Amino acid sequence: MTIGQRIRIQRERAGISRPVLAGLLGRSVEWVKAVENGRLQTPRLPMLLRIAQALELDDLATLTGDGHAVPVTVFAGARHPALTEVQTALTDYRLISDDRTVSPRHLTERLRTAWRIRHSSPDHRTQLGALLPGLIRDAQHAARTSEERREARRARAGVYQLADFYVAYQPAPELVWMVADRAMSEGYEADDPYVIACSAWAMVQALRDSGRWEEAIALARSAIDQLDPYLHREATPDDWRGITGALEAEIAYVFARRGRCGEAWAGWERADKIARQLGTSYRHVQTSFSLPVMAAHATTLGVELHRPGEALRSARSFEPDQIVSLPRRSRHLIEVARAYLQRDEETAALMMLIESERTAPETIRYNGYAREMLGELSKKPPTGMRAEVREFSRKMGFRA
Repeated sequence: MTIGQRIRIQRERAGISRPVLAGLLGRSVEWVKAVENGRLQTPRLPMLLRIAQALELDDLATLTGDGHAVPVTVFAGARHPALTEVQTALTDYRLISDDRTVSPRHLTERLRTAWRIRHSSPDHRTQLGALLPGLIRDAQHAARTSEERREARRARAGVYQLADFYVAYQPAPELVWMVADRAMSEGYEADDPYVIACSAWAMVQALRDSGRWEEAIALARSAIDQLDPYLHREATPDDWRGITGALEAEIAYVFARRGRCGEAWAGWERADKIARQLGTSYRHVQTSFSLPVMAAHATTLGVELHRPGEALRSARSFEPDQIVSLPRRSRHLIEVARAYLQRDEETAALMMLIESERTAPETIRYNGYAREMLGELSKKPPTGMRAEVREFSRKMGFRA
Protein backbone atom coordinates (compact mmCIF):
# COMPACT_ATOMS: atom_id res chain seq x y z
CA MET A 1 0.00 0.00 0.00
CA THR A 2 1.01 3.61 -0.51
CA ILE A 3 1.60 5.92 2.43
CA GLY A 4 -1.57 7.79 1.47
CA GLN A 5 -3.62 4.59 1.67
CA ARG A 6 -2.09 3.80 5.05
CA ILE A 7 -2.99 7.28 6.31
CA ARG A 8 -6.60 6.78 5.19
CA ILE A 9 -6.84 3.36 6.88
CA GLN A 10 -5.38 4.64 10.17
CA ARG A 11 -7.61 7.71 10.06
CA GLU A 12 -10.71 5.59 9.58
CA ARG A 13 -9.62 3.14 12.32
CA ALA A 14 -9.25 6.09 14.70
CA GLY A 15 -12.72 7.31 13.76
CA ILE A 16 -11.36 10.66 12.57
CA SER A 17 -12.98 12.40 9.60
CA ARG A 18 -10.99 14.21 6.93
CA PRO A 19 -12.15 17.64 8.14
CA VAL A 20 -11.02 16.85 11.68
CA LEU A 21 -7.60 15.58 10.55
CA ALA A 22 -7.21 18.61 8.27
CA GLY A 23 -7.93 20.89 11.24
CA LEU A 24 -5.37 19.11 13.42
CA LEU A 25 -2.75 19.50 10.70
CA GLY A 26 -3.60 23.07 9.72
CA ARG A 27 -4.28 21.98 6.13
CA SER A 28 -7.37 21.85 3.89
CA VAL A 29 -9.71 18.88 3.54
CA GLU A 30 -8.76 18.73 -0.15
CA TRP A 31 -5.09 18.45 0.79
CA VAL A 32 -5.77 15.46 3.06
CA LYS A 33 -7.88 13.84 0.33
CA ALA A 34 -5.15 14.41 -2.28
CA VAL A 35 -2.50 12.86 -0.01
CA GLU A 36 -4.65 9.83 0.69
CA ASN A 37 -5.48 9.36 -3.00
CA GLY A 38 -1.87 9.76 -4.10
CA ARG A 39 -2.47 12.92 -6.11
CA LEU A 40 0.16 14.75 -4.02
CA GLN A 41 3.69 13.65 -3.30
CA THR A 42 4.34 11.83 -0.05
CA PRO A 43 4.51 14.37 2.80
CA ARG A 44 7.98 15.12 4.15
CA LEU A 45 9.10 13.75 7.50
CA PRO A 46 7.92 16.71 9.65
CA MET A 47 4.38 16.43 8.24
CA LEU A 48 4.39 12.61 8.51
CA LEU A 49 5.26 13.06 12.18
CA ARG A 50 2.37 15.48 12.67
CA ILE A 51 0.00 13.02 10.96
CA ALA A 52 1.26 10.16 13.17
CA GLN A 53 0.79 12.29 16.28
CA ALA A 54 -2.71 13.40 15.19
CA LEU A 55 -3.66 9.74 14.67
CA GLU A 56 -2.00 8.86 18.02
CA LEU A 57 0.39 6.37 16.41
CA ASP A 58 3.49 5.30 18.34
CA ASP A 59 5.28 3.77 15.34
CA LEU A 60 6.01 5.82 12.20
CA ALA A 61 6.39 2.55 10.26
CA THR A 62 2.60 2.16 10.52
CA LEU A 63 2.44 4.90 7.88
CA THR A 64 5.67 4.27 5.97
CA GLY A 65 5.30 0.46 5.90
CA ASP A 66 9.05 -0.13 5.70
CA GLY A 67 8.94 -3.08 8.11
CA HIS A 68 11.22 -1.50 10.72
CA ALA A 69 9.86 -0.10 13.97
CA VAL A 70 10.42 3.64 14.05
CA PRO A 71 9.11 5.16 17.31
CA VAL A 72 7.54 8.56 16.69
CA THR A 73 9.50 9.96 19.64
CA VAL A 74 12.76 9.18 17.81
CA PHE A 75 12.06 12.06 15.45
CA ALA A 76 9.44 14.09 17.29
CA GLY A 77 11.47 14.33 20.47
CA ALA A 78 10.40 13.53 23.97
CA ARG A 79 7.87 15.58 25.89
CA HIS A 80 9.71 18.01 28.16
CA PRO A 81 8.85 17.48 31.84
CA ALA A 82 7.52 21.03 32.21
CA LEU A 83 5.32 20.96 29.10
CA THR A 84 2.18 19.98 31.01
CA GLU A 85 2.56 22.89 33.42
CA VAL A 86 3.17 25.36 30.57
CA GLN A 87 0.18 23.96 28.69
CA THR A 88 -2.00 24.28 31.80
CA ALA A 89 -1.03 27.95 32.16
CA LEU A 90 -1.86 28.56 28.50
CA THR A 91 -5.27 26.88 28.72
CA ASP A 92 -6.37 28.03 32.17
CA TYR A 93 -9.38 30.14 31.25
CA ARG A 94 -10.81 30.46 34.76
CA LEU A 95 -11.53 34.04 35.81
CA ILE A 96 -10.15 33.83 39.33
CA SER A 97 -10.72 36.79 41.63
CA ASP A 98 -7.27 38.18 42.33
CA ASP A 99 -6.45 41.43 44.06
CA ARG A 100 -2.81 41.38 42.97
CA THR A 101 -1.48 44.19 40.86
CA VAL A 102 0.79 43.11 38.01
CA SER A 103 2.69 46.05 36.58
CA PRO A 104 3.23 45.81 32.80
CA ARG A 105 6.59 47.53 33.26
CA HIS A 106 7.69 44.96 35.84
CA LEU A 107 6.42 42.20 33.57
CA THR A 108 8.48 43.62 30.70
CA GLU A 109 11.60 43.56 32.89
CA ARG A 110 10.95 39.93 33.84
CA LEU A 111 10.48 39.11 30.17
CA ARG A 112 13.79 40.78 29.31
CA THR A 113 15.52 38.65 31.94
CA ALA A 114 13.83 35.51 30.61
CA TRP A 115 15.10 36.22 27.08
CA ARG A 116 18.63 36.64 28.46
CA ILE A 117 18.39 33.32 30.30
CA ARG A 118 16.99 31.60 27.22
CA HIS A 119 19.90 32.63 25.02
CA SER A 120 22.67 32.01 27.57
CA SER A 121 21.60 28.63 29.02
CA PRO A 122 22.61 25.24 27.58
CA ASP A 123 19.49 23.85 29.32
CA HIS A 124 17.38 26.66 27.91
CA ARG A 125 14.20 24.60 27.60
CA THR A 126 14.29 23.62 31.27
CA GLN A 127 14.93 27.23 32.26
CA LEU A 128 11.98 28.45 30.19
CA GLY A 129 9.80 25.65 31.52
CA ALA A 130 10.37 27.00 35.03
CA LEU A 131 9.73 30.65 34.12
CA LEU A 132 6.87 30.50 31.63
CA PRO A 133 3.90 29.36 33.77
CA GLY A 134 4.25 32.37 36.08
CA LEU A 135 4.93 34.75 33.20
CA ILE A 136 1.91 33.51 31.25
CA ARG A 137 -0.49 33.79 34.19
CA ASP A 138 0.79 37.23 35.18
CA ALA A 139 0.62 38.46 31.57
CA GLN A 140 -2.98 37.28 31.31
CA HIS A 141 -3.82 38.95 34.64
CA ALA A 142 -2.18 42.23 33.60
CA ALA A 143 -4.03 42.29 30.28
CA ARG A 144 -7.36 41.92 32.14
CA THR A 145 -6.76 44.33 35.01
CA SER A 146 -4.07 46.89 34.24
CA GLU A 147 -5.04 50.46 33.40
CA GLU A 148 -2.02 50.53 31.08
CA ARG A 149 -3.77 48.22 28.65
CA ARG A 150 -1.59 48.90 25.62
CA GLU A 151 1.64 48.27 27.52
CA ALA A 152 0.09 45.13 29.04
CA ARG A 153 -0.82 43.88 25.55
CA ARG A 154 2.74 44.43 24.37
CA ALA A 155 4.10 42.48 27.32
CA ARG A 156 1.60 39.67 26.83
CA ALA A 157 2.55 39.38 23.15
CA GLY A 158 6.20 39.15 24.20
CA VAL A 159 5.43 36.33 26.63
CA TYR A 160 3.70 34.36 23.87
CA GLN A 161 6.64 35.02 21.54
CA LEU A 162 8.96 33.57 24.17
CA ALA A 163 6.61 30.61 24.75
CA ASP A 164 6.87 29.82 21.04
CA PHE A 165 10.54 28.88 21.53
CA TYR A 166 9.60 26.50 24.33
CA VAL A 167 6.70 24.64 22.68
CA ALA A 168 8.48 24.26 19.32
CA TYR A 169 9.78 20.78 18.40
CA GLN A 170 7.69 19.10 21.08
CA PRO A 171 4.83 16.60 20.55
CA ALA A 172 2.18 19.29 20.97
CA PRO A 173 1.91 21.13 17.61
CA GLU A 174 -1.42 22.66 18.61
CA LEU A 175 0.42 24.77 21.20
CA VAL A 176 2.68 26.21 18.49
CA TRP A 177 -0.39 27.50 16.65
CA MET A 178 -1.97 28.67 19.90
CA VAL A 179 0.92 30.86 21.06
CA ALA A 180 1.62 32.19 17.55
CA ASP A 181 -2.02 33.16 17.05
CA ARG A 182 -2.29 34.74 20.50
CA ALA A 183 0.88 36.75 19.93
CA MET A 184 -0.55 38.08 16.67
CA SER A 185 -3.85 38.99 18.37
CA GLU A 186 -2.08 40.84 21.18
CA GLY A 187 0.03 42.74 18.66
CA TYR A 188 -3.10 43.90 16.84
CA GLU A 189 -4.78 44.84 20.14
CA ALA A 190 -1.73 46.92 21.07
CA ASP A 191 -1.85 48.52 17.60
CA ASP A 192 1.95 48.38 17.49
CA PRO A 193 3.60 47.63 14.10
CA TYR A 194 6.78 46.39 15.77
CA VAL A 195 4.98 43.96 18.10
CA ILE A 196 2.87 42.75 15.17
CA ALA A 197 6.04 42.14 13.14
CA CYS A 198 7.69 40.18 15.96
CA SER A 199 4.57 38.05 16.31
CA ALA A 200 4.37 37.58 12.55
CA TRP A 201 7.93 36.22 12.57
CA ALA A 202 6.80 33.32 14.79
CA MET A 203 3.63 32.73 12.77
CA VAL A 204 5.61 32.66 9.51
CA GLN A 205 7.64 29.75 10.87
CA ALA A 206 4.49 27.86 11.84
CA LEU A 207 3.06 28.39 8.36
CA ARG A 208 6.35 27.40 6.72
CA ASP A 209 6.66 24.18 8.68
CA SER A 210 3.11 23.28 7.64
CA GLY A 211 3.96 23.78 3.98
CA ARG A 212 1.74 26.84 3.67
CA TRP A 213 4.37 28.66 1.62
CA GLU A 214 2.33 31.44 0.05
CA GLU A 215 0.63 32.37 3.32
CA ALA A 216 3.99 32.52 5.08
CA ILE A 217 5.49 34.81 2.46
CA ALA A 218 2.39 37.03 2.31
CA LEU A 219 2.35 37.48 6.09
CA ALA A 220 6.07 38.30 6.24
CA ARG A 221 5.78 40.85 3.45
CA SER A 222 2.68 42.41 5.02
CA ALA A 223 4.55 42.88 8.31
CA ILE A 224 7.53 44.41 6.47
CA ASP A 225 5.22 46.79 4.60
CA GLN A 226 3.75 48.02 7.90
CA LEU A 227 7.23 48.78 9.21
CA ASP A 228 8.59 50.36 6.04
CA PRO A 229 7.31 53.94 6.60
CA TYR A 230 9.20 54.07 9.91
CA LEU A 231 12.54 52.63 8.78
CA HIS A 232 13.91 55.83 7.26
CA ARG A 233 13.31 57.95 10.36
CA GLU A 234 16.26 58.67 12.60
CA ALA A 235 14.24 58.19 15.77
CA THR A 236 13.16 54.65 14.82
CA PRO A 237 14.85 52.06 17.07
CA ASP A 238 17.28 49.66 15.41
CA ASP A 239 15.14 46.71 16.49
CA TRP A 240 12.50 47.77 13.96
CA ARG A 241 15.13 47.30 11.25
CA GLY A 242 16.32 44.10 12.90
CA ILE A 243 12.90 42.43 12.78
CA THR A 244 12.58 43.57 9.17
CA GLY A 245 15.82 41.77 8.36
CA ALA A 246 14.68 38.69 10.27
CA LEU A 247 11.44 38.59 8.25
CA GLU A 248 13.39 38.92 4.98
CA ALA A 249 15.56 35.98 6.13
CA GLU A 250 12.41 33.93 6.78
CA ILE A 251 11.15 34.69 3.27
CA ALA A 252 14.48 33.42 1.95
CA TYR A 253 14.12 30.23 4.00
CA VAL A 254 10.60 29.59 2.67
CA PHE A 255 11.81 29.91 -0.91
CA ALA A 256 14.74 27.59 -0.17
CA ARG A 257 12.38 24.97 1.25
CA ARG A 258 10.45 25.22 -2.01
CA GLY A 259 13.65 24.74 -4.02
CA ARG A 260 13.48 28.21 -5.60
CA CYS A 261 17.14 29.16 -5.58
CA GLY A 262 17.07 32.65 -7.12
CA GLU A 263 14.28 33.97 -4.92
CA ALA A 264 15.86 32.40 -1.83
CA TRP A 265 19.17 34.15 -2.35
CA ALA A 266 17.46 37.43 -3.29
CA GLY A 267 15.68 37.36 0.09
CA TRP A 268 18.93 36.52 1.85
CA GLU A 269 20.71 39.46 0.17
CA ARG A 270 17.99 41.88 1.32
CA ALA A 271 18.33 40.58 4.87
CA ASP A 272 22.13 40.62 4.75
CA LYS A 273 22.12 44.26 3.57
CA ILE A 274 20.10 45.23 6.65
CA ALA A 275 22.43 43.26 8.94
CA ARG A 276 25.46 45.07 7.49
CA GLN A 277 23.79 48.45 7.94
CA LEU A 278 23.12 47.62 11.60
CA GLY A 279 26.76 46.67 12.15
CA THR A 280 28.79 43.99 13.87
CA SER A 281 27.61 44.75 17.41
CA TYR A 282 23.88 44.51 16.67
CA ARG A 283 21.71 41.49 17.62
CA HIS A 284 17.93 41.29 17.70
CA VAL A 285 17.03 39.54 20.95
CA GLN A 286 13.99 37.52 19.87
CA THR A 287 15.24 36.35 16.45
CA SER A 288 19.03 36.52 17.00
CA PHE A 289 19.21 38.45 13.70
CA SER A 290 22.80 39.64 13.28
CA LEU A 291 25.73 39.37 10.89
CA PRO A 292 26.91 35.96 12.20
CA VAL A 293 23.37 34.58 12.04
CA MET A 294 23.09 35.76 8.43
CA ALA A 295 26.11 33.55 7.66
CA ALA A 296 24.31 30.74 9.50
CA HIS A 297 21.21 31.40 7.37
CA ALA A 298 23.37 31.06 4.26
CA THR A 299 24.45 27.63 5.51
CA THR A 300 20.83 26.60 5.95
CA LEU A 301 19.87 27.85 2.48
CA GLY A 302 22.66 25.78 0.96
CA VAL A 303 21.43 22.69 2.80
CA GLU A 304 17.79 23.21 1.83
CA LEU A 305 18.76 23.79 -1.81
CA HIS A 306 20.93 20.62 -1.70
CA ARG A 307 24.11 22.54 -2.40
CA PRO A 308 26.27 21.31 0.47
CA GLY A 309 29.45 22.87 -0.96
CA GLU A 310 27.91 26.33 -0.75
CA ALA A 311 26.55 25.56 2.71
CA LEU A 312 29.97 24.57 4.01
CA ARG A 313 31.68 27.59 2.44
CA SER A 314 29.25 29.81 4.34
CA ALA A 315 29.87 27.85 7.54
CA ARG A 316 33.63 28.29 7.18
CA SER A 317 33.29 32.06 6.71
CA PHE A 318 32.86 32.67 10.44
CA GLU A 319 33.37 31.02 13.83
CA PRO A 320 30.24 29.49 15.43
CA ASP A 321 31.02 31.16 18.77
CA GLN A 322 30.26 34.50 17.10
CA ILE A 323 26.60 33.49 17.47
CA VAL A 324 25.80 34.81 20.94
CA SER A 325 22.71 32.66 21.55
CA LEU A 326 23.72 29.14 22.61
CA PRO A 327 20.53 27.50 21.25
CA ARG A 328 20.96 29.29 17.90
CA ARG A 329 24.64 28.30 17.78
CA SER A 330 23.73 24.69 18.49
CA ARG A 331 21.12 24.73 15.72
CA HIS A 332 23.68 26.12 13.28
CA LEU A 333 26.01 23.21 14.06
CA ILE A 334 23.16 20.82 13.26
CA GLU A 335 22.79 22.51 9.88
CA VAL A 336 26.52 22.10 9.25
CA ALA A 337 26.14 18.40 10.10
CA ARG A 338 23.33 18.16 7.53
CA ALA A 339 25.64 19.66 4.89
CA TYR A 340 28.37 17.14 5.67
CA LEU A 341 25.93 14.24 5.52
CA GLN A 342 24.69 15.42 2.12
CA ARG A 343 28.31 14.95 0.98
CA ASP A 344 28.50 11.48 2.62
CA GLU A 345 31.08 12.76 5.09
CA GLU A 346 29.72 10.81 8.06
CA THR A 347 32.65 11.43 10.42
CA ALA A 348 32.43 15.21 10.04
CA ALA A 349 28.65 15.09 10.47
CA LEU A 350 29.01 13.12 13.71
CA MET A 351 31.58 15.59 15.05
CA MET A 352 29.22 18.50 14.37
CA LEU A 353 26.38 16.74 16.18
CA ILE A 354 28.62 16.07 19.16
CA GLU A 355 29.69 19.72 19.21
CA SER A 356 26.07 20.81 18.97
CA GLU A 357 25.24 18.67 22.01
CA ARG A 358 28.13 20.18 23.96
CA THR A 359 26.91 23.67 23.11
CA ALA A 360 23.22 23.28 24.07
CA PRO A 361 22.04 19.74 24.83
CA GLU A 362 18.39 20.76 24.93
CA THR A 363 18.55 22.05 21.36
CA ILE A 364 19.75 18.88 19.70
CA ARG A 365 17.57 16.56 21.79
CA TYR A 366 14.44 18.18 20.42
CA ASN A 367 15.62 18.71 16.84
CA GLY A 368 14.07 16.34 14.31
CA TYR A 369 16.88 16.73 11.77
CA ALA A 370 19.48 15.81 14.38
CA ARG A 371 17.61 12.71 15.42
CA GLU A 372 17.08 11.72 11.80
CA MET A 373 20.80 12.05 11.11
CA LEU A 374 21.65 10.05 14.19
CA GLY A 375 19.37 7.31 12.92
CA GLU A 376 21.26 7.25 9.61
CA LEU A 377 24.62 7.22 11.37
CA SER A 378 23.51 4.36 13.60
CA LYS A 379 22.73 2.27 10.53
CA LYS A 380 25.89 3.33 8.71
CA PRO A 381 28.48 4.52 11.26
CA PRO A 382 31.76 6.09 10.13
CA THR A 383 34.59 3.59 9.78
CA GLY A 384 35.96 2.62 13.17
CA MET A 385 33.43 4.78 15.06
CA ARG A 386 30.59 2.36 15.74
CA ALA A 387 31.22 2.54 19.51
CA GLU A 388 31.23 6.35 19.46
CA VAL A 389 27.94 6.44 17.56
CA ARG A 390 26.41 3.92 19.96
CA GLU A 391 27.53 5.90 23.01
CA PHE A 392 26.31 9.20 21.59
CA SER A 393 22.99 7.59 20.65
CA ARG A 394 22.62 6.32 24.21
CA LYS A 395 23.39 9.79 25.58
CA MET A 396 20.73 11.27 23.29
CA GLY A 397 18.14 8.67 24.33
CA PHE A 398 18.06 7.27 20.81
CA ARG A 399 17.52 3.56 20.22
CA ALA A 400 18.31 2.47 16.68
